[in-house]
Amino acid sequence: MRYELLVGLRYTRAKRRNHFVSFISLVSMLGIALGVAALIVVLSVMNGFQREVRTRILSVASHVEITGPDNVLRGWRAVAERARRVPHVVAAAPYVNAQGLLSHDGVVRGVLVRGVVPELEDEVAEIGAHMAAGRLAALVPGEFGIVLGIDLARALRAHPGDHVTLIAPQGLVTPAGVIPRLKQFKVVGVFDVGFFEYDGGLALVNLEDAQRLYQMGDQISGVRLKLDDLFRARAVARDVARAAGGDVYVSDWTRSHANFFRAVQIEKTMMFIILTLIIAVAAFNMVSTLVIAVTDKQSDIAILRTLGATPGSIMQIFVVQGAVIGVLGTVLGVVGGIALALNIDVVVPALERLLSIRFLAKDVYMISELPSDLQRGDVIAIAVVALALGFLATLYPSWRAARVRPAEALRYE
Repeated sequence: MRYELLVGLRYTRAKRRNHFVSFISLVSMLGIALGVAALIVVLSVMNGFQREVRTRILSVASHVEITGPDNVLRGWRAVAERARRVPHVVAAAPYVNAQGLLSHDGVVRGVLVRGVVPELEDEVAEIGAHMAAGRLAALVPGEFGIVLGIDLARALRAHPGDHVTLIAPQGLVTPAGVIPRLKQFKVVGVFDVGFFEYDGGLALVNLEDAQRLYQMGDQISGVRLKLDDLFRARAVARDVARAAGGDVYVSDWTRSHANFFRAVQIEKTMMFIILTLIIAVAAFNMVSTLVIAVTDKQSDIAILRTLGATPGSIMQIFVVQGAVIGVLGTVLGVVGGIALALNIDVVVPALERLLSIRFLAKDVYMISELPSDLQRGDVIAIAVVALALGFLATLYPSWRAARVRPAEALRYE
C-alpha cells in the first residue's frame, strides 16, 4: 500500500485532539448522505408521477393518430389497413371527434364528443377497464347511447338511465335562420380514468350515431393506433406517415401532450439542481473540516516533508482523507435513498397516520398516493455528482497542506 493512502486512512481513523474537527466531519458526511438520499427519493417520486400520469393519459389518448384535413379522413379503411401492416402497430380503431354542448337538469357543459366502435376502441384504449358504471359495449348503433366522464356526469347531475341533450354546432338552415341540431342521448355508462381533462370534458357515443348527428356520412375524423411499445411512437409515426400516403397528418402521444411532459421534465431538472445544493453545502463543510485538519497536522506535515515526502504526496494524503468522508456519505445516502424510494408506499401512509394529516387529498389532487419509480440512471448520476463535489472539496485544503513550509511549522514545536 502506498504510504499516502496509508497515512490518509490513518488520519481518518485516528482520535482527534480537536473534537470540533470530528464534529464537522460527521456533519459533512451526514449532509452528503442526506442530500443524496433526498435527491434519489424526490426524483423517484417525480418519475412515478410522470409514469402514472402518462399511463392515465394513454388509457384514453392513443399512441399514434392519423387524421385528415378539416377533421375528415377520406378512404379511412385503406389507410387503416396500411397502418396495421406497419411494424409495432397492434391495433387500429376509427373515431369521430366533434365539439358539442350537453344539457341536463338546467346545466350546460361544453364537451368533446368522440364517436367510437366499442369493440375496436377496447383494443386501442383502456376506457372499458375504467368504467365506474355501465359498459362501453352498451353503445349500440341507432340507440343513441352516451358514456360520460365521471366529473362531467357529476356536473350535469346525470346518472345512468337519464337522458341528456346534445347540441351540435352544425345547424339546420331554415327560413327563420340557423337552428342548432339537437338530439337526446341516454346515459348508458360513466368512466373514471383519473385525469380531469377526460373525466370532465369527454363524452363517448357510437361511431354511426356521431356520423349521423354531425352529417359526416361514411367519413370519419381519423384512426387511432396502438403500439406494442409506446416509446417507439415517434419512429412508428414516421413509418405510418410513409405507409399511409395521401393527404394525412400523423401525430404521436409525445407531440399531442408535448407541453405537459416537457414541463414535467423541466421540473425534474430543476429539482435535481436545487437539491444538489444540499450536497454542495455539505461539500463546503468538508472544505472547512480539511482546512482545520491541515492546520492541526502542520507539525506532522513538516516531519513528513523533512523525511522526503513531496508536495504531491502531501496533497494525496488529504485528498484520501476527504475522499473517505465523501465516499462514506455517498454510500450511506444511496443505500438510504434506495431503501426509502422502494418503500415510499409504506412510509408515507405511516407518517399520515402518525401526524393525522393527508398529504395528497383525493378531492384536491389527481393522484392520491405517492408513486415511486426508481431508475438506475438517476441513482448513478446522483452518486457521480456527490463523489465529484466531494473530490473538488478536497483540492483547496490539500493544496494548502502541500504549501506548508517545514521550518516554519516546526519553529514553535
